[in-house]
Amino acid sequence: TDPENDLAVIRFDPPKGVALTIIPYGDSSNLKVGQKVLAIGNPFGLERTLTKGIVSGLGRPVQQDTKTIIRDMIQTDASINPGNSGGPLLNARGEIIGVNTMIYSPSGGSVGVGFDVPVNTAKRIVPDLIQFGMVKRGWLDAEYVQLFPALIEYMKEAGSALPVSKGMLVSSTRKGGNLDREGLRGGATPVRYYQNVFNVGGDIIVSVDGMETSSLADLYSALEDNKPGDKVKVEYYRGSRKQSATIELSDRSEYLGGR
Repeated sequence: TDPENDLAVIRFDPPKGVALTIIPYGDSSNLKVGQKVLAIGNPFGLERTLTKGIVSGLGRPVQQDTKTIIRDMIQTDASINPGNSGGPLLNARGEIIGVNTMIYSPSGGSVGVGFDVPVNTAKRIVPDLIQFGMVKRGWLDAEYVQLFPALIEYMKEAGSALPVSKGMLVSSTRKGGNLDREGLRGGATPVRYYQNVFNVGGDIIVSVDGMETSSLADLYSALEDNKPGDKVKVEYYRGSRKQSATIELSDRSEYLGGR
C-alpha cells in the first residue's frame, strides 16, 4: 500500500481457463481540460457501472491529513460515488489515465466533482509496491517544527525574532545524517508548548527541491517523488541569512522506522 497516494497493489489468482484482458496504460502528462473520459466502478454495489464526463481540471492538490497532500490530481465531472474508488478512469481509446479516488460532496453523493490519481503516478510507484510492499522515498534526517504564531511571538519577545513567518524549524538533526553532514543545525534551547518539547534556535527550512515548505505536509509532498540517493536543493535561513545546500536523501522508511 501507499497511503500518500491512496493506492495499493492487489495480487489475485484467476481461475484456470479465465482469459483476462489487461487495460493498457495511457499517459496522464498530456491531458487537456475538456477531454472526454470514462469512469468504471461499483457505485453503491452496482457492479461494472460506466459513467462518462470530461476532464474538469488538472494539477489539483487534495489534502488527506496533516502530513499528506495528494498533488496533481485529475478533476472530472464523470459521476463518481462511493464504490467507484480504485476503478479506472479511461480516455476515449480505452487506456487508463487515472485511478478513481475521491469526490467532493456536501451531501455524500456525486455533485460532479471527482478526483483521480494520475496514471503516471501509479506507473511510478507500482514497481516499488510489488518489490518492497511500500514506496521507497527519500528523507532529510531531522526533527521539524512547523512555525506557528505563538512560537514566532515567543522568539520575538526573547530577542531572537525569526526572519520568516512560514517554514520548518529544525529542532534537531540526526548525528551523522545527511543534514548534519552538510552543516545544517538543529536548535540548542529546549522549550515546551503544551505537551510538546522541541528545540529553538536552529535553521529554518523554507524550500526543498524547488517547493516551498511551510508545513510537514509540504515537506512530504516535496519529497514524494524522490528516491533515496537522489540529491535535492534545500534552502534555509540561519539567523537572517538565507543559504542553500545540496543534500543526498536517505531512506525515509529506515529513518522514521528506526526512531
